Amino acid sequence: MSTPRFLTLPGTVRSRRLATGRGRFAVLEAAPPTAAPRLGTAVLVPGFTGSKEDFIALGDPLARRGFHTVSVDQRGQYETEGPTDPAAYTRDALVADVLAIADAVAPGEPIHLVGHSFGGLVCRSVALRAPHRLASLTLMSTGPAAICPDEITRLLLLEEVLPVLSRQEVWDAMRAVELQEGLLPPADPVIAEFVHARWLGTTPEGLLGMAEQLRTEPDRVAELAALVAAGLPALVVSGVEDYAWPLPWQTEMAERLGVPHVVIPDTHHSPNVESPDATAAALADFWVSVPAYADRA
Repeated sequence: MSTPRFLTLPGTVRSRRLATGRGRFAVLEAAPPTAAPRLGTAVLVPGFTGSKEDFIALGDPLARRGFHTVSVDQRGQYETEGPTDPAAYTRDALVADVLAIADAVAPGEPIHLVGHSFGGLVCRSVALRAPHRLASLTLMSTGPAAICPDEITRLLLLEEVLPVLSRQEVWDAMRAVELQEGLLPPADPVIAEFVHARWLGTTPEGLLGMAEQLRTEPDRVAELAALVAAGLPALVVSGVEDYAWPLPWQTEMAERLGVPHVVIPDTHHSPNVESPDATAAALADFWVSVPAYADRA
């Protein structure tokens, strides 16, 4: 999971509840300073066990480059409420949510869409359903198909225990395993409590739905490559190492798509957290290179 390094909102960033045609979503919204030009709107979608705070460090540098950004808790994630019906967490439902968010924050305007990890799979599906709503697509620390085999094993175990244990019991078990593997909790007690609260706030049904999708995702790179060939700008962003989708998988995906691949130095699965300034620069540089959608039509 991504663990933010800080939680205090920069001056350009605010927390709010966004009303959409599909309900209210908890978001972090960053707007350019009054005197700065507004170059477009970006929607940032987090991954499995993640939240809008995974992008907290990107909002200010992107705002200062002129971009309005909205990072979201998907349905059932942390501060966005979600149904207790597992059927509510299908890919179609998550895609419809992202499109409703786009309509709410940028009506009639194509958006730059960024998906981290599982969020990248969702955003790919958004592009395949409604490419006209996108100014660009960025796939960050995500892959061409299902997650790697070691992570599938972990997901299957999680899917087995979530229906029979409380979220606190599952949390305690996960922490025990991580300690055995030498993975320590965040040293900052505020961050440690946030990560705990985020887990407890995320619905088991949402976790189960996302877990199943992560381990069964088909390879849809060829479909997306057809959209890229037709004019959809896309970018792949990765860390140097990635436990979920190995870097060679992401490199090959970018090659198959025929799009640039930016590898952020000294990062792993979460360059958005581990090196936010470099990640924000890569995103902003890509976005300013993108021609207006009307010019591509």
